[in-house]
Amino acid sequence: MIPLLQAKGLHVVAVQNPLTSLADDVAATRRAIALQDGPVLLVGHSYGGVVITEAGNDPKVVGLVYVAA
Repeated sequence: MIPLLQAKGLHVVAVQNPLTSLADDVAATRRAIALQDGPVLLVGHSYGGVVITEAGNDPKVVGLVYVAA
């Protein structure tokens, strides 16, 4: 999915969650958000939905997308 989005000119970052705890995963996501220059749209699937919900209160975050399979 990342190459398809990048081909459309979007800047895409995939967070590598350490999966050691929810707090660690949220912290990794918040660090990735902090590195972005503009507005951020968080996308999460399954457990990732919990992570983006927790990290989604950052002022840079303009939306959350929950992907269901």
